[in-house]
Amino acid sequence: MELARQITWSDEEVELFHYRTRDQVEVDAVLENRRGEVVGVEVKAASTVSPNDFRGLRHLAERLGDDFRVGLVLHTGKQTLPFGPKMLAMPISALWSTPAP
Repeated sequence: MELARQITWSDEEVELFHYRTRDQVEVDAVLENRRGEVVGVEVKAASTVSPNDFRGLRHLAERLGDDFRVGLVLHTGKQTLPFGPKMLAMPISALWSTPAP
């Protein structure tokens, strides 16, 4: 998985996990830093995102409370869209672009 390679470049030490419950609620990638702060990532091979795409991320956020920092659904579209508190849909291409100063 590409995320596993990318975290070796990070200034902050993080661990990479996959999350799945007995009821098959899952999150593709869970990144946790040494302070126990968590970012959840779902990857969709679609250009549109729906609230249902955040199901696993919302479940994880409820379980973790304040330790959950943000949930991201990466998609093939062009827009970054909010989907409620701490939830964003982002184009996967944003991972390779930097904001202008």
